Amino acid sequence: MRNKGFKIFIVTIAIVVSIFFIAPLFWMLATSFKTDQEAFTSGIKWIPEVFTLENYTYSLSGGSDTPVFTWMSNSLFVGIAGTLIVLIVDTLAAYGLARLDVPFKKLLFAMFIGSLTIPWVITFLPLYMGFNQLGLLDTYAVLILPYSANAFGVFLLYQSFKAFPKELEEAAHLDGANKWQVFTKIALPSARPIIWTLAIFTFMSIYNDFLWPLLTTSSPEMRTITTGIAIMQQGSFVSSPGRLMALTAIATIPVILIFILGQRSFIKGVTQTGIK
Repeated sequence: MRNKGFKIFIVTIAIVVSIFFIAPLFWMLATSFKTDQEAFTSGIKWIPEVFTLENYTYSLSGGSDTPVFTWMSNSLFVGIAGTLIVLIVDTLAAYGLARLDVPFKKLLFAMFIGSLTIPWVITFLPLYMGFNQLGLLDTYAVLILPYSANAFGVFLLYQSFKAFPKELEEAAHLDGANKWQVFTKIALPSARPIIWTLAIFTFMSIYNDFLWPLLTTSSPEMRTITTGIAIMQQGSFVSSPGRLMALTAIATIPVILIFILGQRSFIKGVTQTGIK
């Protein structure tokens, strides 16, 4: 009876927490199908009285006022490019620290871990000044390069490569495999769930970032979807919550699709690493 009661309690808590996460999303979708008049006057009403797609058609065909496809393509390009760079750099760094005879690797690993304690806001101004002096503001480089080194990814993959069975590595060397072949054909496939987890975390972090793209880009064609939504919130959509919610709903589609595609590997990777 105690175990059954405990399970019921845990399930109840999970349902309550899930409602807190789902309710804002449901409210966003409901508002995106409302007219502006209903959105302003209906109060808390979860189902629109009259469903309308005008908010979506206007947001998707807004022209130069709301270049949604340009903003979305910028966010997708920056997110994918930044994620690929992080995966390449972090897998190489983590494998080198975990399995190779790298000089001062304990010190290097301690520096990686120590960098996780540094708040992002402290590095913001030096990064901005550096990109400004290089003339890279309002370019794709300023949107991608700050994410190219991820100490959290190195730490995550280091744990996986450190636990990699040494016997498999020795067997591969006996079969004539070099270190690169061991890395690409044995170590990387075994860490696939962790790599998927890192990829999803990294893409979501880059795609959802707001402050850095807002301050480092100025032209409309270089804006990302997050900065575009913020501009429209203070601009022509300030009196149109339905259109603003429709634009926000469109922005969530890529993140949801990527999570669905990598859901199994993501859950497996989170389980293996103990991330909550």
